[in-house]
Amino acid sequence: MQATSKKVITRDEWEKKLNDVKIRKEDMNKLVMNFLVTEGYVDAAEKFRTESGTEHIDLATITDRMAVKKAVQSGNVEDAIEKVNDLNPEILDTNPQLFFHLQQQRLIELIRNGKIEEALEFAQEELAPRGEENQSFLEELERTVALLAFEDVKNSPVGDLLDISQRLKTASEVNAAILTSQSHEKDPKLPSLLRMLLWAQNQLDEKAAYPRITDLFTATLEDPFV
Repeated sequence: MQATSKKVITRDEWEKKLNDVKIRKEDMNKLVMNFLVTEGYVDAAEKFRTESGTEHIDLATITDRMAVKKAVQSGNVEDAIEKVNDLNPEILDTNPQLFFHLQQQRLIELIRNGKIEEALEFAQEELAPRGEENQSFLEELERTVALLAFEDVKNSPVGDLLDISQRLKTASEVNAAILTSQSHEKDPKLPSLLRMLLWAQNQLDEKAAYPRITDLFTATLEDPFV
């Protein structure tokens, strides 16, 4: 069978189709503000709120949330836990997995700083009881304690626990929990929309040749006929 030719859409036709799509400025402003609030860009959110007239946002909650996130990313987990409890004690009370991961991060930081005796005591008193109640917690605890078994920890099978990515992972989990407690979405909408755009383009590629967006930063249309 002969392959079906793709439909060809010229640049003028495509731009007309795009211009025919009407999006309210208010909706666009909400989308931008959602991204700034979720990602914690306090100054940018304040400026954008003033310039766009977007509905009131309690920017103090962003500052507090970013302080928690920064504390975890810096390895100051005890300080982060205190800040979370100051914001809302129910966050950790109702999320045992998050609390375990924060305690696990505390253990990692103790090991990182060479406080071996303190790390073993902390693991036994604070984490072991939780591991007895939850098999996945126990496995994570055993993997963390295994850091003590290697001289060259960074090149060991559990060396990734000492990577900055581990701190970022824990910080992201805390950030999401705080957002949920404040009735915000834990993930910004904008990245999801961009992923949907790429998916839609990939689907359309099978049926038509058209000016597609290849650079999401500039949204420039690339003409396939040039």
